Amino acid sequence: MSQAFDYDLLIIGAGVGGHGAALHAVKSGLKTAIVEAGDMGGTCVNRGCIPSKALLAASGRVRELQDAAHLKSLGIQVGQVGFDRQAVADHAKNLVGKIQGDLTNSLTRLKVETLRGWAKVAGEHKVVIETAEGEKTVTARDILLAPGSVPFVPPGIELDGKTVFTSDEAIRLDWLPDWIAIIGSGYIGLEFSDVYTALGSEVTMIEALDRLMPTFDPDIAKIAERVLINPRAIDTRVGLIAKKVTPGSPVLIELADPATKETVEVLEVDACLVATGRIPATKNLGLESLGIELDRRGYIQVNDQMQVLRDGEPVAHLWAIGDSTGKMMLAHAASAQGVVAVENMCDRTRTINYQSIPAAAFTHPEVSFVGMTEPTAKALAEAEGFAVDSVRTYFKGNSKALAEGESDGLAKVIYRKDTGEILGAHIIGMHAADLIQEAANAIAQGQTVTDLSFCVHTHPTLSEVLDEAFKRAVVVPS
Repeated sequence: MSQAFDYDLLIIGAGVGGHGAALHAVKSGLKTAIVEAGDMGGTCVNRGCIPSKALLAASGRVRELQDAAHLKSLGIQVGQVGFDRQAVADHAKNLVGKIQGDLTNSLTRLKVETLRGWAKVAGEHKVVIETAEGEKTVTARDILLAPGSVPFVPPGIELDGKTVFTSDEAIRLDWLPDWIAIIGSGYIGLEFSDVYTALGSEVTMIEALDRLMPTFDPDIAKIAERVLINPRAIDTRVGLIAKKVTPGSPVLIELADPATKETVEVLEVDACLVATGRIPATKNLGLESLGIELDRRGYIQVNDQMQVLRDGEPVAHLWAIGDSTGKMMLAHAASAQGVVAVENMCDRTRTINYQSIPAAAFTHPEVSFVGMTEPTAKALAEAEGFAVDSVRTYFKGNSKALAEGESDGLAKVIYRKDTGEILGAHIIGMHAADLIQEAANAIAQGQTVTDLSFCVHTHPTLSEVLDEAFKRAVVVPS
């Protein structure tokens, strides 16, 4: 440690990204402090990944136990299934408390000093923290920004936190509306439609673009609509924007044509969840003190080493990770970026391969992907002059899926025909979020479909869905 500074590393933001960076910094011998103005654990632990997965786990059990036909096919009969809404909500709340405590304790155990208050960069190596006791100035050789993100609420939508709300409030499960509109059909919207329909609510899903789940690979979106939307108490409005949303009883939603902005329908529902994505929490960080400008969407611009950029050039000893960079708004991506930033602080050059970072929606069944969709891969192939191909395998041909009575699903692998390089993998089906890791690791390590076709997979397991895909992709020389 340099004696000229209070710390080797000061991290602003104690979410999953900041926490991961702190752990790696200590491992690397850096005296580290972390500043947090809100809840330890950030969005993921308190308002995102953790509580939502607890709700999905509980509501998923309800859905499974209420599916008499599925249980009967396995030779099982159950009586009437009930649930306690408050107990389900408490399950999520208690899990948040446990994970938050574990995170805080791990920092304490490693002697990472936690400073409470709002931190702002005040110059090179300098941060001012507004605490309950007043302003405090600290210095550090390196400063890492990990401020996270907040829900995005489009213009015209009024929140009251009770009848019109974002995922921040939805995870509390304060009540179960008979009819709820969900604006957005991305991961957040899909997961909450899964929770609400399992617990008895009717859902209207509103999507501004011309198809549901627009970020998914088209083949996966098609099956997801058949499995996650059509059989459930969900109706959809596609190609329409929620021009105006007014809280109350009922909630009024004016749906409009995206091009003309003319109102075409007015919905009256009991509640509305605004699931239109997230924006970076990058205001009031003091970046102007160093002449650093955010991009037009509010993101902090960084290079591949996670250094903050000013006029396209890296700013010495200033780094940023997580949602604030706009690269991939995923907790595990933020943690990976934190590790990469610390590695580069320690003069161990490292970058991050975003194509190898997987993502998942924890619906029932799950959806996961890594790398490119097929349209994206084909566009790249046309631009760079190579050919792509794809293979599909189905859960209905997998012994373990059949044994579980969970045979709805598809695995799709997209690859270069000349080299066998994997460009993307997409799965919908039982445990898809776990299965995708093999493809993600393969992309990270540069393995081809040929390499993977010789790997041995346990039988009978769901992993054979990918095994079959890799084998189908290989043309055996004659």
